[in-house]
Amino acid sequence: MAIFTGAGVALITPFKENGEIDFDKLNELIDFQIENGTDSIIICGTTGESATMTHEEHIETIRACVSHVNKRVPVVAGTGSNCTDTAIYLSKEAYKAGADALLVVTPYYNKATQKGLKEHFTMVAEAVDLPMILYNVPSRTGCNILPQTAVDMAKNVDNIVAIKEASGNISQVVTLAALAEGCIDIYSGNDDQVIPLLSLGGKGVISVLSNVAPRQTHDMVMEYLNGNTEKALQLQLQLHELCQALFCEVNPIPVKKAAELMGLCGGTLRRPLTEMEPENVKRLQAALQAQGIL
Repeated sequence: MAIFTGAGVALITPFKENGEIDFDKLNELIDFQIENGTDSIIICGTTGESATMTHEEHIETIRACVSHVNKRVPVVAGTGSNCTDTAIYLSKEAYKAGADALLVVTPYYNKATQKGLKEHFTMVAEAVDLPMILYNVPSRTGCNILPQTAVDMAKNVDNIVAIKEASGNISQVVTLAALAEGCIDIYSGNDDQVIPLLSLGGKGVISVLSNVAPRQTHDMVMEYLNGNTEKALQLQLQLHELCQALFCEVNPIPVKKAAELMGLCGGTLRRPLTEMEPENVKRLQAALQAQGIL
């Protein structure tokens, strides 16, 4: 059974002006998502700025999310690291906190060979009795999970059950789907490629877009899965400019600004992320207005 089917939000982490995590606002964001149809909360991922969190903050944020969600939807905890021991530690803590699944990114900076990736993910998976989603985003990590590698892990490690494919390489995903023959669930990691991934048998999306358009993102996926492919395609195309605006600067700078413009939370970022350029703010505002969000 899939961890979730539909649209999971790669949730932003709200910070106070002094840089501390704003847990009250986090609870409000979670409620906003669930009330608008989001099918899963992905906490402490890239969009959640986990790279700038201390381990204590990381674990506290997972705990807070699990507690407030209170089993309304699955909680997937980002616990990846470029250090295998650290990924194991964070994954064990996420398990203790009550997370429903893990999202584990490929090792970044030091990278890994395909053999190294297998050993890394296998060691993390075998340390924790939770289903794991591999997270493939080579543009950020400099490390690509090849299709055969993902399939080998899915077939040989019981709790490696899914992959978030954010390579942007549709040909690679076609190869993955062909080799897998259903042995691993595929989630789109790119909001502008949801329908193409679903057409290859994908289960849904782990979405930045869902932070600002949760209902539309959920509906796009479910319309497709329910056989209304024309409606789903229409939604994908209607949302395209907003998707582009949300990535006109490095994620999560634009989506944090969008949340601020919508009054969902403050737009405070942790360095090295910086305030969005004024011309890009105008583009983002126009895209949000075109969708009736502002």
